[in-house]
Amino acid sequence: MARTPRVVAVFFGRRGAGSFNAAGVTGLSRAAERGGFVPDAVWEPDPARRAETIAAAAARADLIIAHGGQGEAGVQQVAPRFPSVAFAVTQGRIAGPNIACFEVLQEQSAFLAGALAGWWTRSGTVAHLSGERVPPGLRGRAGFAAGLAHARPGATLLTGFCGDQHDPGLAGSWTAAQSAAGADLQFAMLDGGRPGAVAACRAHGLRAIGNVRDWTVEDDVFLASAVADNGVALEAAIAGFLGGRFEDRRIGLEEPAAVRLALARDVDPALANRLDALRDAIRSRAIVVPEAYDGPEWRPAAAA
Repeated sequence: MARTPRVVAVFFGRRGAGSFNAAGVTGLSRAAERGGFVPDAVWEPDPARRAETIAAAAARADLIIAHGGQGEAGVQQVAPRFPSVAFAVTQGRIAGPNIACFEVLQEQSAFLAGALAGWWTRSGTVAHLSGERVPPGLRGRAGFAAGLAHARPGATLLTGFCGDQHDPGLAGSWTAAQSAAGADLQFAMLDGGRPGAVAACRAHGLRAIGNVRDWTVEDDVFLASAVADNGVALEAAIAGFLGGRFEDRRIGLEEPAAVRLALARDVDPALANRLDALRDAIRSRAIVVPEAYDGPEWRPAAAA
């Protein structure tokens, strides 16, 4: 009888904090139920310990899943030491003989979010906020910026990385500063820090655009949400490993259960129709979403 595969998923953050990791945990549970194995989840909140934690997990695993772009550096460092172990990075773009990356294309739904922001903003100034400057976050920001420029070329974008995905106070202070600088809408790519950004949006009269899951059904401060369910990427990694097809996979707007722009009920139907046409143009590659942004960065005056 074949041995049950040993699958260990490493999550970067604290258990129970943030939608990105929550989506990954849900995807892990779905995959384990289908695959008939008991999942093993490891949590590492300390960026300095990521490689060490990945290595310790690899010593007892057949498949390691580093969940999120924060795992790229650690996997690159550790994977050569464990050639018989498969390493998957969700939302990653690294390569190696025993490494594969599985990705939901956040930048595609972020492009639609940027276009919505450009067509909706009254002030002509919108904000983007994230935490760590990891490659998936940079690509998401690039997509949002490009969508904004597509819809409203003269709009001002206040875009910054506060340095921590999980600090509500820090996210709240940056959001308040973005409001003071003229933004009337914020696209936030955060995890545990999101409650601080949401509270500041409400306090200062901003509308919000979320990411990862559909926030519009949870809070009316959200105008939209650039859905990119990374749990689907984690499921794809496990399915590829178990099925003998352990190779890179990217999932975009062609799979709306994984990637889409969810809209609040108060979004004008005519605007929703324009966004549907834009979505179809991305799917047909009439519009190619860029992965890099070369515009100005923004920081609050107190943090500069």
